[in-house]
Amino acid sequence: MLSSTITDATPRMFLRTPAAARFRRYRGLPDARALTEGFCSPAGLHRRPWLERLRRALREDLFVLHFQPIVSLADGTVSHHEALLRLADEADGTLVAPGRFLPAAERYGLIRDIDRMVLDKVAALLGEKHVADGVKLAMNVSAVSVTDPTMLSQLERGLARYEVDPSLLVIEVTETAAISDMQSARAFCAGALAHGCAVALDDFGAGFGSFQYLKHLPFSYLKIDGDFIRRLPVSRTDQLVVKALAGVVSGMGRQTIAEFVGDEATMSMLRCYGVDYAQGFEVGRPVAGIPTAA
Repeated sequence: MLSSTITDATPRMFLRTPAAARFRRYRGLPDARALTEGFCSPAGLHRRPWLERLRRALREDLFVLHFQPIVSLADGTVSHHEALLRLADEADGTLVAPGRFLPAAERYGLIRDIDRMVLDKVAALLGEKHVADGVKLAMNVSAVSVTDPTMLSQLERGLARYEVDPSLLVIEVTETAAISDMQSARAFCAGALAHGCAVALDDFGAGFGSFQYLKHLPFSYLKIDGDFIRRLPVSRTDQLVVKALAGVVSGMGRQTIAEFVGDEATMSMLRCYGVDYAQGFEVGRPVAGIPTAA
């Protein structure tokens, strides 16, 4: 039975495993066999299919972006879209979800290259003249790039190259990225804000000591982890946590985004709790295009 007290809710919030959270945000857990393929036998050490597949995808530009809207709970307008990565290298045209290939990209040391590729694609889109005025895009940055001292200069160059208004870009940093190196995460977030971008703390509540990060990380938006949202109408524990988070963040002068919003009942409760924005299938599914000017 779920407890209705915030005290009993605390272990659930602060003791979730960071690794699970990192891959849950990509809409699916990695296949354990795929993760270990290429490492379990001497012959496998030379095959490593994901390594060559990902290198080819980077070389031949086989990654594509889909976009999911993030909507104001106050008036229903779209605040911005999150760019979600897909791999388009299947013979039948099927798109490969990131939960299948990002773990391998991290294992093989290619995640930094993928982050930079996504940054270039997002900046190029924001710089295109046919994109509707005021369209904002959010992109995820891995823990590796958050701790990379050259990533901020890469961000600055990308914005300048495509003549992008930095206020149109939201950089999403997962809580697990902050856990890996708090000092670097703080510097990265502060640097992105100094460049004029917004910063979102993603998957908030997924790791140990979540509230601690509110004190140390500069941010514009806080994205409440979907595990607190999926059963919100029936879980008193989730209701208490979400309401508390919305109050704390609002008191700090920042805004909240609820992830994985799947029905109108959840939308209604989020409005009552003072959550600012919603993202999920009830709001809109990821699509290949973003709004363009008429």
